[in-house]
Amino acid sequence: MLLCFAVNKCAVSPTGDKLYIISWSQHKVLTLARDGTLLATYKDPELVRPDGLHVTPAGQVLVCGGSSHTIVQVDSQGKSKLATLATWWDVVWRPLSVCYSSTTFCIIVGQQWNDIMVFRVE
Repeated sequence: MLLCFAVNKCAVSPTGDKLYIISWSQHKVLTLARDGTLLATYKDPELVRPDGLHVTPAGQVLVCGGSSHTIVQVDSQGKSKLATLATWWDVVWRPLSVCYSSTTFCIIVGQQWNDIMVFRVE
């Protein structure tokens, strides 16, 4: 099977068995097995132009929707959304990168025009 898509960002699961890939042009998050087999495709109207991707040490998948101004959490299988963590209502504007700090228990979001947002996770 030939997969044709542009890879914009990728991240590996903590156990190394899954690779998460953002296809910016297709507005999708793809989940691949270690051998490259496609396991899941996630697409959501709340996730327009996914830009940033991060997998936490616990295996939580965080994705930024650059044009939808959202941060969503996708299940570790890459099949469904678990939560919308932030939107433009939370003053998220053009998020380009996301990272979770297990030291400070914060989600750090890098936005266009050098803005950084920090959300404390309880």
